[in-house]
Amino acid sequence: MKLAKPRIDIGFATNSAPTALAFWQNEIGLPFDYTQPIRRGYKQHRHDLCGSILKINQVYEPLPDNPPSGYRELLIARDGIATPQSMTDPEGNRVSLVPKGLFGIERIGIRLGVRDVEAHRRFYSEALGLPQGNAADGAITFLAGDTVLIVEQAVDAPKDAAFDGKGWRYITFQVFEVDREHAYVLAHGGREARAPVTLGSTARISMVRDPDGNWIELSQRASLTGSLEPSTA
Repeated sequence: MKLAKPRIDIGFATNSAPTALAFWQNEIGLPFDYTQPIRRGYKQHRHDLCGSILKINQVYEPLPDNPPSGYRELLIARDGIATPQSMTDPEGNRVSLVPKGLFGIERIGIRLGVRDVEAHRRFYSEALGLPQGNAADGAITFLAGDTVLIVEQAVDAPKDAAFDGKGWRYITFQVFEVDREHAYVLAHGGREARAPVTLGSTARISMVRDPDGNWIELSQRASLTGSLEPSTA
């Protein structure tokens, strides 16, 4: 996978945006970037996350009570911290501020609980083409630019993770050619969730799913790539 941005974004949905925004802006100290309307009853509050984007999706329809996804925790590297500081936001999302360099994290890390570590090793290595990093407390890791994905066995990992619901729900890879990358993922064991579609003049996106059904957005964003034209090759 050829990344247009050398790190991953992460997102969740909320019915209580003011409370969520207050936590992430005031308690965690993330700078607010801007609000992007997505569709009627759905808008996205974007925050700078060490060069990644935290996407807080404000949803007006009640969120379904679906089980959590496999995305378990966001780890944010901070200067001046000697030991990890773990917190939970008002939506139940786990986040830890960690010393820079812990598990190789210089910006952010994402902890993922899975049913079958070997299946996810093949998926991240072959379908997404990510290099493997150093072990983190016995868990395998993958590197998406400077984002560290920590993949560990979890007995309560989902079998078919839903997109809608509370908690961490999806991650985003910014790429140069969504259609090409989407087709490659499907050809190497990934599942299609949403075929590529162009969103106005902003981005061309698609969704794929890992072996446990966790959702992964592939995004060809005009501000990064300069073009939203689908690949013809």
